[in-house]
Amino acid sequence: MLCPSDSESSCRSSPTTTASSHGDTDLDGEEKTCSVCGDRATGYHFHVMTCEGCKGFFRRTVIKGVQFTCPFTCSCTITKAKRRQCQACRYQKCLSVGMRKDMIMSEEALRLRRKQRQQKQQGDTSPVVAWEPLADHSLSAEQEQLIEILTEAHKKNFDSSFSQFSHYQAPVRLYIRSPRSRSPPLDHMESYPEEVLPDVFSMLPLFADLSTFMIQQVIQFAKAIPSFRSLPIDDQISLLKGATLEICQIQFNTVFNEETSAWECGQHCYTIQDGALAGFQHIYLEPLLKFHISLRKLRLHEAEYVLLQALVLFSPDHVNVTQREAIDETQEKIALTLKSYIDQRHPLPGGRFLYAKLLLLLTELRTLKVENTRQILHIHHFQDLSTMTPLLSEIIS
Repeated sequence: MLCPSDSESSCRSSPTTTASSHGDTDLDGEEKTCSVCGDRATGYHFHVMTCEGCKGFFRRTVIKGVQFTCPFTCSCTITKAKRRQCQACRYQKCLSVGMRKDMIMSEEALRLRRKQRQQKQQGDTSPVVAWEPLADHSLSAEQEQLIEILTEAHKKNFDSSFSQFSHYQAPVRLYIRSPRSRSPPLDHMESYPEEVLPDVFSMLPLFADLSTFMIQQVIQFAKAIPSFRSLPIDDQISLLKGATLEICQIQFNTVFNEETSAWECGQHCYTIQDGALAGFQHIYLEPLLKFHISLRKLRLHEAEYVLLQALVLFSPDHVNVTQREAIDETQEKIALTLKSYIDQRHPLPGGRFLYAKLLLLLTELRTLKVENTRQILHIHHFQDLSTMTPLLSEIIS
């Protein structure tokens, strides 16, 4: 009998589970971590891999209907050591990683479940009716419509061939590599022939133009989503400022070739060496490459890519948003749709940890965005600021 992955108690108590007896490692032997605080996780609780502490905290908060208030700026860092310092931000983190209120069982349902377990231990086969999550993973009509809207918005506003990106002047000494050739590591830059090695920062104008081109596509993608257009303009701006660079990376992953470690943008091919020539440092470029390799290996469908983009866009934890509840509700719908789609289109065992892996990669992406912004500002501190387009400057301000 398969143990439901979204039940209130984790699957670690099932005698047929293939995980360790403590439930803290996955099938690959990697230690599981709580998506909320980073502590050691014990399994899936309310739809998300969490520890017992965050599982209990989320359940108590929802059942009691408590309304927390952050005494700071609603952007507190939630870690194992700091998770008790701000209940408001901890609860928001629970929601943002995908924990579901509707998965919480009532006290009566819990009582029936405990009675059922007790009977099993005593050898009593009398039936006890208890609540269990439905095994049907089919998408609802509302979820299918959401995917259709997002997919249409993506197709209309993302030029995967980069055919429209032709207004820039490529650097005179730019070295174009063949898409079939494997990119050399960053520390082998000196192996390029001197006559084709561009000066550092020679790729900077191209980077600024390419970033602006992709930012414009993200803005048009967002504007094509009705629930985004319905928000106040200030909230729209705040969401775009907070999410655009992350969405660009998700879109960029769709043209990433993991065999060559290159981004194939139509007739042009870019590698992390080009990023180094724009002035970016290894501390950003190496994790960036690792992120794209990891995301590409998941073999996501187009629907999953667009749902990821929307999940990042509708983030209620930005400081300046006013319609926080509406944004939170939209993000929750997107997260549930993504999980349902994965459950339907990626059957077990292959899709077992796919949703959890995506959430972890989104956390990595947030860290990459912070470092990316820091390095852009650092680069332009030493360069002519005219190379930064007004739109790029506005996004990272």
